[in-house]
Amino acid sequence: MSISREIIEVSGISVEVVRKPIKNLHLAVYPPEGRVRVSAPLRIDDEAVRLAVVSKLRWIRRHQNTFANQPRQSQREMVSGESHYFLGRRYRLRVLEHNGPSRISCNGNTELTMQVRPGTGRDKREQVLNEWYRRHMKALVPDLIAQWQPVIGVRVADWGIKKMKTRWGSCNIRDCRVWLNLELAKKPPHCLEYVLVHEMVHLLERHHNERFKALMDQFMPQWRLYRDELNQAPLAHEEWAY
Repeated sequence: MSISREIIEVSGISVEVVRKPIKNLHLAVYPPEGRVRVSAPLRIDDEAVRLAVVSKLRWIRRHQNTFANQPRQSQREMVSGESHYFLGRRYRLRVLEHNGPSRISCNGNTELTMQVRPGTGRDKREQVLNEWYRRHMKALVPDLIAQWQPVIGVRVADWGIKKMKTRWGSCNIRDCRVWLNLELAKKPPHCLEYVLVHEMVHLLERHHNERFKALMDQFMPQWRLYRDELNQAPLAHEEWAY
């Protein structure tokens, strides 16, 4: 596949232009700093890209302002007293040292207890928490896929969970494989469900075009509410968007 990348300046905005064999031009703005990216067909020249960006300047700046004003969580130090999220709820972390395997447990709806060996550093503690998040997501996703496959009329051949810096999910259409961002373990369950449905609908329509939106309206009429809830929540130390 022939793909080229370049940076152009449009009205004081740096725009990444990615040319590839697609039919339509797509423009996106990404957090945290409002990076602008245009995916353009190979035949479209720089002047056409500039005109497209200029026509969307108000939309671009509105999104950039939204990202600039969005609250952000500082990097977690993995110590007692910190706030951490699980399935949309906020928990206070309690770290206990013990001479045994690392484990995490929820105490009611307010406290998350992490038990680790003495001297366990911050990175290892974060790894323990992430693996706990991963196990819980792995328990939720199969039932959601089984529920939505007959509704959407597609088959997910494989799926996985990984940390992604710019997306809540992704889809390999050729292999019918869906990837979900580990950060979704922190969000309300309906946000996880929305991202999964979003990626499964991509098995019917590759692009975020009007057909895609119509399919989302058909299968999950409230999807825009879930999308907005997901993207308006406090951004983590590393940021994602959808």
